[in-house]
Amino acid sequence: MSGRILVLGATGTVGTPLVAELLARGEQVRAASRHATAVRGAEAVRFDHFDLSTHEAAFEGVDRAYVLVPAGHVGVAEILQPILDLAARKGVKVVLQSALGVDADDAIPFRQAELRLERSGTRYVILRPNWFLDNFQSYWGEGIRQHGVVAVPAGEGKTSFIDARDIALSAAAALTSDRFDGRAFNLTGPEALSYHEAAAVLSNALGRTVTYRPVDDETFVGIVTQAGVPEGYARFLAAIFYPVREGWASAVTGDVEELTGEPPRDLRAWVRDHGDRLTVGAAA
Repeated sequence: MSGRILVLGATGTVGTPLVAELLARGEQVRAASRHATAVRGAEAVRFDHFDLSTHEAAFEGVDRAYVLVPAGHVGVAEILQPILDLAARKGVKVVLQSALGVDADDAIPFRQAELRLERSGTRYVILRPNWFLDNFQSYWGEGIRQHGVVAVPAGEGKTSFIDARDIALSAAAALTSDRFDGRAFNLTGPEALSYHEAAAVLSNALGRTVTYRPVDDETFVGIVTQAGVPEGYARFLAAIFYPVREGWASAVTGDVEELTGEPPRDLRAWVRDHGDRLTVGAAA
């Protein structure tokens, strides 16, 4: 394929490895972020999901785009609507980062965005990742570093956590081939773990005890808001632990391997590469 690829959230958890992978494949990349942060090898451009005046220029001259909603926001359908409409108007193929399980109900905001994209007439691929392994460093990292505790309202439910790098590789495959167009992929890791099991893996890898402490929704909201997460998003996170408790996040698929040709990484591989970020004194 030829042309330029726009990557929204280019300096984020998925965007950073995605840009690197696309550049390694010889693609021309326009790296979009709120402050047009420079990314070596890519063309930096300012893009603010909430400032429509930044959208047109970012999409000018591109034929493919990776589209996602920035973390911390819950108005998914409303945020994505003008972006998806612009992409369709310009004939830009969209690879949309959605979320696992949203196809269960058309009323779910992410599913509404998917439907809008599906009906837009533009080429598309939908990626639905499960909970990120990277949450152990971001959202749950402070508790692990300071107290050796993961405190979330997951009950005894299991989750097939996925490494953000595998989402990025899946996205790169979808952006650089037309073989997957018109399809949705459920992206999971290779196994489903309870948080008790995940804590045991972390303990073994870090050489110190990490425990899982189940909490109720309100306790969880208090913990993450104290860590700087906006209350509205904290309550959203609490709400989506309900499917985890019910066992709906435990499915394991082969979609990452279908897209990339390689099996996804597990928690052991993730902590080997990121465990230093979970040590006392490490940056959040």
